[in-house]
Amino acid sequence: MTEAKTEYDLVIVGGGMVGSALACALAGVGLRICILEAREPQRGWPSSEVDLRVSALTRASQRMLEKLQVWPRMAEMRISPYTDMEVWDAGGNGRIRFNAAEIGEPDLGHIVENRVTQLALWERLEALPNVTLRYPAAVAELVLDQRPTLLLQDGDRLSAELIVAADGRDSQLRELADIGTKGWDYDQHAIVATVKPTLHHQRTARQRFMPLGPLALLPIDDGRCSIVWSTSPTQADELMALSDAIFCARLGEASEQVLGEILEVGPRGLFPLRLGHAETYIRPGFVLVGDAAHAMHPLAGQGVNLGFMDAMTLADVVIEAHGAARGIGSMTTLRRYERARKGPTMAMLGAMDAFKRIFSNEVMPLRLMRNLGLDIADRSGFIKHQLIRRAMGIAGDLPTLAR
Repeated sequence: MTEAKTEYDLVIVGGGMVGSALACALAGVGLRICILEAREPQRGWPSSEVDLRVSALTRASQRMLEKLQVWPRMAEMRISPYTDMEVWDAGGNGRIRFNAAEIGEPDLGHIVENRVTQLALWERLEALPNVTLRYPAAVAELVLDQRPTLLLQDGDRLSAELIVAADGRDSQLRELADIGTKGWDYDQHAIVATVKPTLHHQRTARQRFMPLGPLALLPIDDGRCSIVWSTSPTQADELMALSDAIFCARLGEASEQVLGEILEVGPRGLFPLRLGHAETYIRPGFVLVGDAAHAMHPLAGQGVNLGFMDAMTLADVVIEAHGAARGIGSMTTLRRYERARKGPTMAMLGAMDAFKRIFSNEVMPLRLMRNLGLDIADRSGFIKHQLIRRAMGIAGDLPTLAR
């Protein structure tokens, strides 16, 4: 096989939501961009079918997707706005409810199938002349020297000023770059499925904290809910083995029948949960974004939003360096990205980890404190409004495309 070598300004390994968003954000400044992806996204599906993987997209993520000109296409496929959120503790009477109208917003966010977001971004990339999409593509080797280079399994070589690893939680590129991670398994698995309850969800996202893990009921626009039920591996295996009818009954009990009986459940998926954080996000000519840099508990649905903020922050840094004729892959450039993202990411990982530990602990004083805390926050307008703004991603310093 004849080896071909191709030069780009930027190569992104991983064409999922975060990698594709980054490419869309950088395409307008004239950079030659290549995306490597194992397979093209799913192009179509029955309208009655809901993807197993959904995300709660914040207002900041929505603004970004609007500016990238993909939000209208997503709305054509399906986006499900939610106006309220309710969180309560199985170990007491503590409860907090958020409503978008309290801060003058039309909604708190949108529940969107991951495949909807990815397809809309991918279709946008196909229309951009300076973006090359290569699939199926697999990396064999990463060489980080003066001009970072990827050797592909088909024998081709790609070189670029900057290589971006957007290849997910078990990132091959992170490993090839010899970047370690710190973290731990949560001894929890998440069951995901789409269910049809007796009562309409009224555009309310609900989460009940139980000793073995939280249960989230996320509203889909047709009245169904996407569920994320985090529990012990043993109970998860047991629940996965149940018939649909018995699973629905168990889910009704676990949700305290807040939406009445569960009438139907679709296919179920199972995912192990862990916390992970890369020891560094950068090497000369190389950078991690999204789940390749950090993995967190899904209890607040913030994973992809964190990844989008990585992509938009990196886009700001790269655009500024490119405009000033500075190296986009230099450590000076990339340190600005790492400084901007590492602190907020560690704070979010720590907060989600603390939530998980506090709400799965059955020590009586802690149960009383967390229930009291929920009630105090629910009654305090200021605290509640700050929590709403933070959950919507509209608090703090935001990248350009998220403002």
